[in-house]
Amino acid sequence: MSEIKVDNLTGKTSAGDITVTSEGGAATQSLQQGLAKAWVNFNGTGTVAVRDSLNTSSISDSGTGKYSYNGSSSFSNANYCFSFGGGIHSDDRFFHAQTIHVDESGGGTAPTTTSTRINNFMNGNTSNSGNYSDHPYFSYKIHGDLA
Repeated sequence: MSEIKVDNLTGKTSAGDITVTSEGGAATQSLQQGLAKAWVNFNGTGTVAVRDSLNTSSISDSGTGKYSYNGSSSFSNANYCFSFGGGIHSDDRFFHAQTIHVDESGGGTAPTTTSTRINNFMNGNTSNSGNYSDHPYFSYKIHGDLA
C-alpha cells in the first residue's frame, strides 16, 4: 500500500489546475472545479442554528421556509451552482423533495458573490404541500470559483 502525505498540491502547468483521471481511465476531472466551495448543515426551526459548515458566516431566518446563506469568502461572480435540501416534517417523519426559489416572484433578491436567498417550498403529498415550510434539517452547498 502506498501513502502520500503532503500539505499542498500545486498543478504543474497552472498552480490551481490539478486533473484527476477517472476510474475507467478515459474521463478526467478538474480537482479544483469538483470541490464544494461552501456548505452548511442547519436547523431551520425556531432560532436557526448552524450545526456545521465550510465558508459560511451565517444563515439568516427571513420567515417561514425562507433563509439567506451568508458566505465567509466571496465567489468570483454570482454564477455559481448550488443545491439545497432537507426535511423531517413533524407529522410525516421523512425527507421531502423541495423546490428551491432563489429569487421570489414579484422581485426578490438575486444571488450575490457572498449571499443567496434560499426558500423551502413544499411539493408532493404532505400536509404542507403548496406552502413554505421550516424543518429541523437543511443542507446547502455551492460549487463555483472563489474570488
